[in-house]
Amino acid sequence: MKIDLTGRTAIVTGSTGGIGLAIATGLAGCGARVVVNGRRQPAVDRAVSIVSGAGGDAVGFVGDLGTADGCAAMVAAHPSCDILINNLGIFEPKDFFDTPDEDWTRFFEVNVMSGVRLSRAYLPGMQERDWGRVVFISSESALNIPVEMIHYGFSKTAQVAVARGLAERMAGTNVTVNSVLPGPTLSEGLAEMLRPEQEKTGKTLEDVAADFVMTHRPSSIIRRAATVEEVANMVVYLSSPQASATTGASVRVDGGVLSVI
Repeated sequence: MKIDLTGRTAIVTGSTGGIGLAIATGLAGCGARVVVNGRRQPAVDRAVSIVSGAGGDAVGFVGDLGTADGCAAMVAAHPSCDILINNLGIFEPKDFFDTPDEDWTRFFEVNVMSGVRLSRAYLPGMQERDWGRVVFISSESALNIPVEMIHYGFSKTAQVAVARGLAERMAGTNVTVNSVLPGPTLSEGLAEMLRPEQEKTGKTLEDVAADFVMTHRPSSIIRRAATVEEVANMVVYLSSPQASATTGASVRVDGGVLSVI
């Protein structure tokens, strides 16, 4: 299968590192022009250099898309796209009884409303051109709500609901909307969280991550954390012409964590 995205413009939110950067790099490698996003200029410049090196044309947008103003500025700077990857997201373990209203609001604004606002801005153009791809990067936590961060799980469930609803809203067009549900993934965020354990044990980061998976997600079939590239590969496929009959789906890249068929 040869995926060719030449002539397509893709926006990947929160793409200066981790899964987002891997997605941006994968799309660029297929010929797409990619808009890389982050909140800090040095990080965006670094990501643009990496993505450009993959063979595509990359430009950067510095802005906080977890706010309405940030999303409006993105749309003003880049008024049209063919592929929208709503990857921006935050997570933080915190007990339900210690999670104040402000945290719930912050997670909703960043994880959910960023995708809502950008989809609302870009989907009409995709519909008019009768081609487009929107992917929400959700999580297996959307279905397997983590007790240590219920506020995060709630936001990921909301993403799945929005993606399904938008797919039905685009019915009869060549615009698809899907969500992707990664499991534990060895991104910079997880690596940073596991660093103290790695330093204490002297194990490799991969081994510490595997221990974490088997402790916190023991139903994992692959028994390790996925790589960011493994998640990105699925997103690139869903963004391709070849995925034209896949829409309204919640596609799992969870390593088998979810036992529901």
